[in-house]
Amino acid sequence: MKIEPGGAIKEPGSSIAYKTGGWRTFKPVIDAEKCISCWICVGFCPDAAIEKTEKGKPPIIDYDYCKGCGICANECPKNAIEMIFEEK
Repeated sequence: MKIEPGGAIKEPGSSIAYKTGGWRTFKPVIDAEKCISCWICVGFCPDAAIEKTEKGKPPIIDYDYCKGCGICANECPKNAIEMIFEEK
């Protein structure tokens, strides 16, 4: 298996141009039954990878940019976000 160098951005620009989701080991999965749409996870996500939806629906996680840090799961008041091991 060849390991490519990662995390090196050689040109200035927006992080939107760099999909960093491949860095993840664990990914957050939202349990829609437990989620109360408080969107606390949206505010705590350091990568802005979680998007608000309409009230009553769980937020959407953009896995292209989610690095799997787990802050959203830690801050969720209803434990509606579980960090799941992601096999590559």
